[in-house]
Amino acid sequence: MKGLRIIISGGGTGGHIFPAISIANALKELLPDTQILFVGAQDRMEMQRVPAAGYQIVGLPIRGLVRPLWKPANISIMLDFLKSKRLAKKHIQKFRPHVAVGVGGYASSATLNAAHDLGIPCLIQEQNSFAGLTNKTLAQKAKKICVAYEGMERFFPKERILLTGNPVRQNLLNEKLAASDCRESFGLNPNLPTLLVVGGSLGARTINESLLSHYEEMAQAPMQVIWQTGGYYYKQIMDEISKKKKAANIVVTDFIAQMDKAYKASDLVISRAGASSISELCLLGKPSILVPSPNVAEDHQTHNAMALVKRDAAIMVTDADARQKLVETATKTLQDRTILNTIGRNAQNMALKDSAQKIAQEIIKLAQEYSLHV
Repeated sequence: MKGLRIIISGGGTGGHIFPAISIANALKELLPDTQILFVGAQDRMEMQRVPAAGYQIVGLPIRGLVRPLWKPANISIMLDFLKSKRLAKKHIQKFRPHVAVGVGGYASSATLNAAHDLGIPCLIQEQNSFAGLTNKTLAQKAKKICVAYEGMERFFPKERILLTGNPVRQNLLNEKLAASDCRESFGLNPNLPTLLVVGGSLGARTINESLLSHYEEMAQAPMQVIWQTGGYYYKQIMDEISKKKKAANIVVTDFIAQMDKAYKASDLVISRAGASSISELCLLGKPSILVPSPNVAEDHQTHNAMALVKRDAAIMVTDADARQKLVETATKTLQDRTILNTIGRNAQNMALKDSAQKIAQEIIKLAQEYSLHV
């Protein structure tokens, strides 16, 4: 259909933002004249990342609820929600979208509630194997619910669920890259087993501290490491490393711009268990050691990790055990090609491909159905 207008709302972390941008890109590929407006939370990373991807975004003064829910601070948070819903309604009335899409995060709650009140059909995308509070609340108002894991009918109405997978950054799928060349691009030996360590878009304190406390052991091990600390922790980590003997086999960086090369260079990945990270690991068939963050709602990262562990598609080390066990587990696993091949193959078998395109097609179908009744 021509003149398609879509609102996409959500954010807070890269795990929400990257899938949202991938969906927008897929819509533009299918229907180049599509107009897309993002709605995010003020002062969150989507306010920078979305414009950098070439899309317009408006911000809402919305915040997440404080646990436990009976805390007095939630009174002002609820007032901000009501203000945000009113603002979202104004943006919707001005933009006149055919469909509102929610990808999780604070802003999607206000935006999709406002869209539903105005009769705009809603689609939500749940990235995790354990649904978040926002999407569970929005489910009854959504026409379609796109999920990445089987068994999600325990959270959502079964008849509205579509198994699409999670959209990932398409530039990761670069089949022309050679592992040896990618290792050399990081200044590493092209032939040594290589460990990639990432902690999500903001970094991960426990993972960083685990590597730092075993830095000398990694320096002596028959392996090499690409270690992304995250910008928040980088200076602290480098200050601590400066007190040690510098290891030529360990490359430390705050941010990796070319993640396609980092993944290709690696034989094993240490990662948090965010939905986007897991989807990327599965799509690329990368063996991984997952360290679920304990600081997330409903402990959903542990549920994500266990979905792979149960299929022998990943190894899990708990956050509490990481400082003691993580580096030892990684070092041993890197030397066992049988284990690496097994978990990598099983992870790839769990991958759902072309997720962004599938979701975009469902959005277009929903818009077409809606436009017939306008």
